[in-house]
Amino acid sequence: MDQLDLQEYEWNVQVRQLRIEDFDALLALQSRCFPGMLPWERDQIESQLAMFPEGQIVIEIDGKLAASSSSLMMEYEAGAAWHDWKRIADNGFIRNHNKKGDTLYGIEMMVDAEFRGMKLSRRLYGARKNLCRDRNIDRIIIGGRIPGYGEHADQMTASEYVEQVISKALHDPVLTAQLSNGFALQGLIPNYFPSDESSRGYATFLEWRNLDYRPAAKRRHHRPVELTRLAVVQYQMRRVSSFEEFAQHSEFFVDVASDYSCDFVMFPELFTTQLLSCVEPTRPGLAARRLAEFTPQYLEFFAECAVKYNVNLIAGSHFVVEEGTLYNIAYCFGRDGTIHKQYKLHITPSERKWWGVSPGDKVNVFDTDSGRVAMLVCYDIEFPELVRIASAKGAQIIFVPFNTNTVHGYLRIRYCAQARCIENQVYVAISGCTGNLPSVENADIHYAQSAILTPSDVGFAPGGVGAECNPNIETVVMDDVDLEILRRHRLSGNVQNWNDRRTDMYHVNWLEDGESHKV
Repeated sequence: MDQLDLQEYEWNVQVRQLRIEDFDALLALQSRCFPGMLPWERDQIESQLAMFPEGQIVIEIDGKLAASSSSLMMEYEAGAAWHDWKRIADNGFIRNHNKKGDTLYGIEMMVDAEFRGMKLSRRLYGARKNLCRDRNIDRIIIGGRIPGYGEHADQMTASEYVEQVISKALHDPVLTAQLSNGFALQGLIPNYFPSDESSRGYATFLEWRNLDYRPAAKRRHHRPVELTRLAVVQYQMRRVSSFEEFAQHSEFFVDVASDYSCDFVMFPELFTTQLLSCVEPTRPGLAARRLAEFTPQYLEFFAECAVKYNVNLIAGSHFVVEEGTLYNIAYCFGRDGTIHKQYKLHITPSERKWWGVSPGDKVNVFDTDSGRVAMLVCYDIEFPELVRIASAKGAQIIFVPFNTNTVHGYLRIRYCAQARCIENQVYVAISGCTGNLPSVENADIHYAQSAILTPSDVGFAPGGVGAECNPNIETVVMDDVDLEILRRHRLSGNVQNWNDRRTDMYHVNWLEDGESHKV
């Protein structure tokens, strides 16, 4: 098999401001989302962009407009929320936008049916919340449709329907999503949008409060330092009957990490070997290449998961055959649709003997929306030079998917990972497998205690352990890491391991793309 072109599996996802050039696509989107309702006119969109361009947000996927959100700012008044939609939105022109207001009012949000289930509304609500934090806005209020009410209007009142949705006895495609995004119900508005037949003209009055709001502060200010939330999965190996069953188990953990607003979630090294339990048994060398046949499905599934759940996803590692050679490759699937990969650089004697794995030859460091990261696969963390190279390239977090069968192997990974934290003043996250696979040779038993590790100094987690799993139990742990503290620690920590290196006595020299580098 030739080297796979990762661009075939990447998603190009952009969250950006609306442009007037998007008008035709926006009009088509609105017609699909709200059939029978009058769409925007061009002069309305021009007015929105002139009055408040930051509040008009769209999501573009592979060049296609997939979702949009419009809003304005206003001064909050208790009675204002009960005005009809045309009045509060100035019939779509938002000439009543108040740039000094303390409240963001959501005019409209829509997601193309083609992309339903991709949780794009969560991204749009997240963009609105970030706007509030950036501009020190106190709250978001919205008049939300209840399109599911039309099917139950003969059996119950609108208030009864809303109560049923809140108690999760019923599901409403709009209200349920709004509640899950942190909005609190404040009331029910009759005759909000009379032409909305499916909602019977009703809307819910919902509010989200900005906990970072400072009443005395200027509107524009620097956002407080944001933490980066990491999740590591301690994954139990089990027999599966198909790739679909494997995907179902994996997606569960991605969903959990997403529910907790994690920026990264990581799976263990070669957790895909459980797929060998659903193929005809064969000797290990052929089995590894048989596993590699799942690569297109693996790439397609995890690329979609990262976008759908809005999380950067380190999908462990996987056997891949490129031009006849077998590699152990870790992949990072970005929530923006990008895909990065890192070849395992040091091959264990067992991997050479049983699987016939070949090593890669480059340490890669990737820019993400939540920091600069590197991936080192299992055995690689036992070689201090690699993290030194990654740190020299700017890595702040090192992700280490691993797979060990005994406590001795695990402790080598754990102790070396903690050493790398201190040596290079970086965060290191490790994720391993537990459980047994009796039918798969060289992947039959596993031992792990996954963890998120920090430098050992004041300001970091006690003992240098941000979070850790109980040994050999399938679970997930999360921790918030502060990249700003990391930067300051390098400059002014009680010890400064990175700055105090004796490069006059020693250095690491490496070759990359035909050039020599040293640090």
